[in-house]
Amino acid sequence: MGDQLRSGKQIDKILRDLSLKKEAPKSGYILLVLLYILAMAGTVFASRNGSRMISLFENQIPFSAFAGVFSSLANICIICLVVLYRKVGFSTSLILLCTQFPMLVVNVFIRHNASSFPGFFMNILTIVAITLIYLNHRKIYKYQQVLKEQAIKDRLTGLPNRFACTELMNDLVKNDEKFALVSVDLNDFKSINDTMGHDTGNEVLKAVADRWTALSDTMQDGISVFVARISADEYMLIISGYSLSDEVDKIVLRFKNELEKKLTIDGCDYFITACFGITEYPRDDNNIDSLFLFADAALHEVKRLGGINYIMRFKPDILNTEKLVETERKLRYALDNKKLFFNLQPQFDINHKLRGFEALARMRDSDGTYISPSEFIPVAEKTGLIDRVDIRVFELAVQFLSDVLRGDKDSDLIISCNVSVKHLMKNSFMDEIKGILVKYQIPASHIEVEITESIMIDSMDKALERIDELKGMGMKVAIDDFGTGYSSLSYLNSFPSDLLKIDKSFIDLMNTSESSKQYVAAIVTIGHVLNFSVISEGVEDESQIETLRKIGCDYIQGYVWGRPMSADDALEFVFS
Repeated sequence: MGDQLRSGKQIDKILRDLSLKKEAPKSGYILLVLLYILAMAGTVFASRNGSRMISLFENQIPFSAFAGVFSSLANICIICLVVLYRKVGFSTSLILLCTQFPMLVVNVFIRHNASSFPGFFMNILTIVAITLIYLNHRKIYKYQQVLKEQAIKDRLTGLPNRFACTELMNDLVKNDEKFALVSVDLNDFKSINDTMGHDTGNEVLKAVADRWTALSDTMQDGISVFVARISADEYMLIISGYSLSDEVDKIVLRFKNELEKKLTIDGCDYFITACFGITEYPRDDNNIDSLFLFADAALHEVKRLGGINYIMRFKPDILNTEKLVETERKLRYALDNKKLFFNLQPQFDINHKLRGFEALARMRDSDGTYISPSEFIPVAEKTGLIDRVDIRVFELAVQFLSDVLRGDKDSDLIISCNVSVKHLMKNSFMDEIKGILVKYQIPASHIEVEITESIMIDSMDKALERIDELKGMGMKVAIDDFGTGYSSLSYLNSFPSDLLKIDKSFIDLMNTSESSKQYVAAIVTIGHVLNFSVISEGVEDESQIETLRKIGCDYIQGYVWGRPMSADDALEFVFS
């Protein structure tokens, strides 16, 4: 069944169509048959008018001399039919040759016409010759088909490969058909190979191929999706037949959602996610090599920004390294001149009681232009400026908290601050945060430090030591974006955390994908079993709140109840 699914009706049809374009045209077949008939007619005419003479280069030549010329031309047509059109050509040639035997037999054995005797044996020898040619050519053709199969298909999954993608794209460009090229990379696939073995990893790759080829067969309205495996855990989609660019995003989202459904192999459940990079012909470029480059660039940009489950379209800025240098310059300026600021996004319990705020780094250019955190945070991490960003936001958050406590000494408000793993591991980290808490006379119990799951595999012993120090001060610890990273229960069980934060990507799909809903429910259950509270990020509508309430989620963070706001607005919100 898997092999049948992997064949993919649409994919096989496209490969077959591309292959047929390299075959000899049907018009050539008809032309060869007509030439053969005319050549044979010429042979008969020349034989019957042998006594007539024709003047050629001042020489008188009998008409019968041309019978051999026409006969040779007829045999050339027969050979071309066999070589170019294989089985059909061979069958046609046999029929054409065999239809002459009755006439030759009558002429030789009944009319005793000796001139037809050579033709009788010539037909027999021609049949023997084309039979040998056909049988030998068939062996060569079968071998060529094996080579062709290896050249255009991935051996593990049966999907087309990069070469097949190039062939299809060339064909679409020749026909001036617009199409989208989507580069896909599975997230954290290496961990499956490392923990479960390469055999299981191969089964996952084949299962992804099964799902996507089956989905490609369900496309309607003339839309075609060509699914290919490029290498390892990298796939490629070629989408054609659509009208508007927006349709491409919807189609890619369908493939993303199909991928994220629970996958069970040998009794183990897997939840596979991926990043997608999109480019379009001819909007982005009309050169095939450039399109491959652009799709990969968009994909790598998602990875670079730490995105999980994200779909990104190619933009020229992605290839512009000067922009990274410029962003670093702007970031240094903002840090040196205290232009880096923060927003506070409220967090609530499931009954809409304010728990606290998450402090979010924000930055504007010198001209006031807003710069997205997705742009400057990766640059900060790459250049080592993330420590300064962390401390700047931490101090602003503590300063805000001191304003709250001046107005309400009994407030139990929690301020949650993100800290990079590299910064947390530095020896100077504890002294920095202690200094700020002392400066503003803030109890550590009001502070929550958010860290990512990657800390669990970067340096487990040192991480636990550092987190124990934070807990010893009375701080809370939250695991950010839980479910998108390592997610090892063995590490989590020994991890002294207070809170798990469920990533927005799972919340987005929760009410449209049963597997995502069950995944969120499983995280909530795991958190409660380990005595952690659970907060869901990116909650944007009431239906999501109702679902989270039913599965027992403790806290909510998202636009539905509160967007990020300035410190002044947050103070007003607290005391309103």
